[in-house]
Amino acid sequence: MKVSVIAPHMDDEVLGVGGTIMKHILEGDQVSVCMVANRAYGHKYLPDMIERQKEAALRAKEILGYQEIVFLDLNDEKLDKKIINIIIPLEEYIMRVKPDIVYVNHYGDSNQDHQAVFKAAMVACRTFTSGNIRKLLCYETLSSTEQAPPFPGSIFMPTYYVNIASHLENKIKALECYDDELREFPHPRSAQGIRVLAAKRGMEIGFQVAEAFAIVREKWI
Repeated sequence: MKVSVIAPHMDDEVLGVGGTIMKHILEGDQVSVCMVANRAYGHKYLPDMIERQKEAALRAKEILGYQEIVFLDLNDEKLDKKIINIIIPLEEYIMRVKPDIVYVNHYGDSNQDHQAVFKAAMVACRTFTSGNIRKLLCYETLSSTEQAPPFPGSIFMPTYYVNIASHLENKIKALECYDDELREFPHPRSAQGIRVLAAKRGMEIGFQVAEAFAIVREKWI
């Protein structure tokens, strides 16, 4: 199986899908991660910081063990201004990779860039353009998904759970590569934050720890 993870920013792939990526690799799947935007710091684009983030992403890739990383190099904080600028390179990426399974961030995330990436992904992954996609799922991103307003259109409602008991500690090691983004607990983007959410999602489904997803669509070929 070919698997694609669409990440608005570098570190979202670890926060949302880190354990599941490792599980796919153990199953013999081919995993590609598409990093959409370079993060702005203080509303500025700092080349040194962007390079640090890319180096961190490559280190995290080695820990998670997946095969391909792609940087679209779009501008953070501007993705929602013209979504076609995300759609075009994302369509090209999807058409090249031809994934069977796609993971993308939740549509209700509090981050406007996440919302724009979700909208673009729904275009890039529409049925008659990318007909080989068998399963399309949304993942949750700590410090963004749980910060969404408490209204039906924004709440993350998981329908699919992955047991990550064998992968949780390596997921945390991968997050630690992004030391510029790590915070102290009780901030959700922390090692303890990952453990707490994984335990909560596991408890919901009868696992010790889990990653949770919302199925957008699934088909049996």
